[in-house]
Amino acid sequence: MGKIEIVEGDITREKVDVIVNAANSSLLGGGGVDGAIHRAAGPELLAECRDLRSSTLPDGLPPGDAIATGAYEIKKVKWIVHTVGPNRHAGQTDPQDLARCFSNSLHLARSLSARSIAIPAIGAGVYGWDHETVADLAIRAALAEQRERGGIDRIRFVLFSKDAAAIWSQAKLTHLGR
Repeated sequence: MGKIEIVEGDITREKVDVIVNAANSSLLGGGGVDGAIHRAAGPELLAECRDLRSSTLPDGLPPGDAIATGAYEIKKVKWIVHTVGPNRHAGQTDPQDLARCFSNSLHLARSLSARSIAIPAIGAGVYGWDHETVADLAIRAALAEQRERGGIDRIRFVLFSKDAAAIWSQAKLTHLGR
């Protein structure tokens, strides 16, 4: 079985095959992780996302779905997988939609032959999901991915604070029975 890691840090500085963007449905950038990834990747990412919006995603990316783009100026990364978490403040309260963000991102990364991935706390923060719920769903998805033949070797959850990393580390220990 591969490694599941919990770290505090900046996802744009990870050296992995894929980073996951906690995007908004427009795919055109925003705040938090989304804004940081767009700034780090440069204007080519915005151009590719605009092309996606004008062709295959005219209504935006629905919550739980995932789509891949190039990583452009983020040189240590091959792809960016964008996913949209459900917004609890907007009445999107089904945890299965949030779980799909993680499972769909992992499946898409595997289809790209990724061996390593960095994932943020999708849905935590401005979308109103608590870290305990997000961590539980994310760790479950990671463990399921690693049980798959040819699954991703290294899954890193990159959190923005020590407190968040501590919650996620506890969730990992709980799922691993330690």
